[in-house]
Amino acid sequence: MRESWGWEYDPDSQHVTEGLPTEVVAEVEHLVGQLVELADTGVDITDMGDGPRPGGMRRMDAAGGYFFFLPAPRSRLVVVTRIIPPFASL
Repeated sequence: MRESWGWEYDPDSQHVTEGLPTEVVAEVEHLVGQLVELADTGVDITDMGDGPRPGGMRRMDAAGGYFFFLPAPRSRLVVVTRIIPPFASL
């Protein structure tokens, strides 16, 4: 088990970020990094963003679009599963 929190893409970076503008990906990675920092200080991030209930899949706004992530406290991991860019970038 990890000592500090981390994050990763699921299933991988190419699948989640392929074809997206670099500024959108950079903003998402910045926000996820902030979530990891908060979790490392002891803040409960399982209720951050929007979602039907704490601990499940969450949605957070980023760079005019949004992304989905799953906080996994037991693994001390934030998993980014999908990035939706702003409509103008599609």
